[in-house]
Amino acid sequence: MALWKDDLFLAHDTGQHPESAERLQKIHARLESSSVGAHCDLQPLARIDRSLVERIHPRPMVQAIEQLCEWGGGRLDADTVASPRSGEVALTAAACAVAAVEAVVQGNHQRAMGLIRPPGHHAVVTQPMGFCLFNNVAIAAQHARQKLGLDRVLVVDWDVHHGNGTQDIFYRDGTVYFLSLHRSPFYPGTGAADETGTGPGLGWTHNVPLKFGISRKEYLNAFQQSLARAVERCRPQLVLISAGFDAHRQDPVGSLGLEVEDYGTLTRMVVEASTITAGGRIVSLLEGGYHPDRLAESVERHLQTLAEM
Repeated sequence: MALWKDDLFLAHDTGQHPESAERLQKIHARLESSSVGAHCDLQPLARIDRSLVERIHPRPMVQAIEQLCEWGGGRLDADTVASPRSGEVALTAAACAVAAVEAVVQGNHQRAMGLIRPPGHHAVVTQPMGFCLFNNVAIAAQHARQKLGLDRVLVVDWDVHHGNGTQDIFYRDGTVYFLSLHRSPFYPGTGAADETGTGPGLGWTHNVPLKFGISRKEYLNAFQQSLARAVERCRPQLVLISAGFDAHRQDPVGSLGLEVEDYGTLTRMVVEASTITAGGRIVSLLEGGYHPDRLAESVERHLQTLAEM
């Protein structure tokens, strides 16, 4: 299994912010003492290629973010901050997401994970949003379609927040199926069950809004049923996971009552589903998760399941 993990991603300095470098520091420390490392092939950082990002985000947006960083950083919106190196880090994160897809689709590895930040699934075409600068999973899916010849890609988003950016980007697209299970009502206020796509993309967006207080069993059952429906409809050649871990019971930002072991169960379900039409090909990209210790434990369980199944 291929793994992208590097201290460069700590250089996106958000200060006293939920999406902080401590998240990755805890993950790195956890993996250093874990047996899962023996199953992972650590990959070099991918080189920045702005053209990859510009397949989703217009050049003026990319340039505006880089310019703000050159000026020392600042707020991109009420929730999203940038530091002097954030543009470099975000562009590298997107490049690593693309490299992970290439490694899997080209057969070098069956599965891959990018322990990257900043996260991406809230970023819409024309602006950053919700801690996210560029939409990494959308950039990766677009590359799989446009450059690697895939016709059907499934994006599974289990972050506690709805991936509004990913949904918006592919809402009219009949080649990328977007499945999201998320807390509702909650930020960002999108992701209703009747948001199902339009035009060629009608039926290719599947939202499962879940109320706070849902039981773990109810969550896992909903995930299993919706994933089966997604695979039947999409018949994916590749599965991408927007892997947020903020549905954990102790997460201070989100929480839908999940425990660490539930992320192993979710991962196992995706692995099993991916074998039906995708040949087991999965790329997982880190999104949210704001209790650093529980995040690290959940990522470890996720990686163990991806690597060992």
